[in-house]
This record gives sequence, C-alpha cells and structure tokens, in this order.
Amino acid sequence: MVKLAIVGATGLVGTKILETIDRKNIQFDELVLFSSKRSAGQQVSFQNKVYTVQELTEEAASEKFDYVLMSAGGATSAQFAPIFEEHGAIVVDNSSQWRMSEDIDLIVPEVNTPTFNRGIIANPNCSTIQSVIPLKVLEEQFGLKRVAYTTYQAVSGSGMQGKKDLEDGAKGEAPKAYPHPIYNNVLPHIDVFQEDGYTKEEHKMIDETRKILNSPELKVTATCVRVPVQDSHSVHISVTLEKPATVESLQQLFEQDNRVVLVDQPQQNEYPLAIHSTGKDEVFVGRIRRDDTLENTFHIWVTSDNLLKGAALNTVQILEQVLELKGA
Repeated sequence: MVKLAIVGATGLVGTKILETIDRKNIQFDELVLFSSKRSAGQQVSFQNKVYTVQELTEEAASEKFDYVLMSAGGATSAQFAPIFEEHGAIVVDNSSQWRMSEDIDLIVPEVNTPTFNRGIIANPNCSTIQSVIPLKVLEEQFGLKRVAYTTYQAVSGSGMQGKKDLEDGAKGEAPKAYPHPIYNNVLPHIDVFQEDGYTKEEHKMIDETRKILNSPELKVTATCVRVPVQDSHSVHISVTLEKPATVESLQQLFEQDNRVVLVDQPQQNEYPLAIHSTGKDEVFVGRIRRDDTLENTFHIWVTSDNLLKGAALNTVQILEQVLELKGA
C-alpha cells in the first residue's frame, strides 16, 4: 500500500506534478492533496476521481505517508518536511530550503543517486537541472575545469504572478512580481542581491552545480537573467574541459547519449529553442562552438521546460528512482 501526498497541489508546479504522475503511470494506492489555507477546499479532478484539497497542518503532516512531493515554498518546507520525515515519509522537496544542507541529497536522476542520509531529498534549481545533465555527459568523457553560466529564464519560473506580469505589462500595467517591467524588457536580476553583487539565484547555480557533480573545487560562475518568455529556460554554458576535445567530438558525444537531445545544424537555423522545449521532457543542446580565447573551452546552448524537467518532471523522476532503489 503506497500512500502519496502532493503539497502545493494547486500551484503551477503542483499541477504539473499531477500531470506527470498520470503520464508516467506512477502507481499508488492512496493520494492526498495539500495546499495553503487559501486554496484548501478546491476540487481537483484526477484519474477519474475528484479530490478535495486539504489545508496542510502539523496534524495532517503527522499522518503516515510513504512519499511526499512538496512544491510550496521554502518556509512551508522548513516547517512541514521534517514532520513528514519524522513519521516515516520520504519527502522530495522542490524548494531551495534543503538543497545545500550537508545531510540532504540534491538529486538529478541522470547525474547522481540518493544516499538516504535523511528522509528528505532536494530537487535542484530549475536552471541547474538542465545544465548539469550535459555537464555530466562532458565530465564523464573529458573532465571539467571551469563552468560559466548565463541564463535566460522564463517568467513561469516566478510562478503565476510572473506570467501575469508579462501579460499585464503588454497592457501597460505595473509589475507585481518584478521590480521593473518584464514586458519588452530583460532583467539581469533573479532573487535577492548578495553582498558580493551576485544574486541568490546565481549562488544557487554555482553551489548546486558543485554539489550535484560532487566537485567542490570546480570553478563555476553565473549570471542569471529574466526574459519576457512564458515557459522554458535557456542557458548559455561556457565550459573548459580537462582533456583535449573538438566541436565534432562534443557533438558526437551528445548525439550518442540518451540523456540529452542534440539540435545543432546552425547552417539550417536548427538549434535549441525555448518554444520547442516547452511541453517536452528532454534537455536540448546545440550551438556548440570552440572559444578561441580560452584553451580547450567551448560554448553550448541548452534549453528545457522549467516546469517539467526543471521542476515537476525531475521531482517525479526522483520518486521513480527512489521506488526502484527501495524495490517498490
């Protein structure tokens, strides 16, 4: 008997989690949907059954669950994930609350495997997820010396209000999610600024990349940018490899690896696009070029649906990985 809970079931990512569970035919015996007090009582139709969304309380979290998928923000995770864990659940958390805790696994199933030090497993930042997969492919063959990211992140990464800011901005209305208009604009600002001038989002990508790849000394830097795109993040990666490589050897490696999809025919204007990634599970790579100003360094363009592989899909894939490891 598998008892599964979804926390944040009515949000953008929670909705995608439910869709992904259905699409991937995840087996469970009992499903409970949780939300904030504001959304509690809503009716959700899922697999020919109507569920009433419950308010998440400490009493409710103290029930016996086998698996809990959380996408309700860091404060909610900080309060309730340990309660679920204490009562025997394995929690897969989509917030940033637990990612850099030393005893918490930070997992991308194509890259690493849980150690189960704790009953909480963290889902990484959306842009980090789509970036570490091609980096892992490269690391296995060539090794990594340095990584520099520039991200072009869709407004859906800010939730429903981010999408609304883009829509309302087209009507001339002031933004609510962002400090400046996102419509017809680009913001070099995601999350709060830190004392060193980097944003929290940029530090997430730097720190999470090192943790997931188990390379604490890897040189990593990042610039994270919000762009007026509804869905799917794009990431430019400048990567310096340890072993000599060529554009052709990188293309061949990506072409043969089922963890990514190579789209790299620039002469035919074929390269990864956000609009082609949206609604798809895959991570797309292309526009592979050598950087002639740095030794053994290459540019790679990566796109992926931030609500799927960047959030809901990776969460469900972690659940699949755990079920397999546990022999369920």
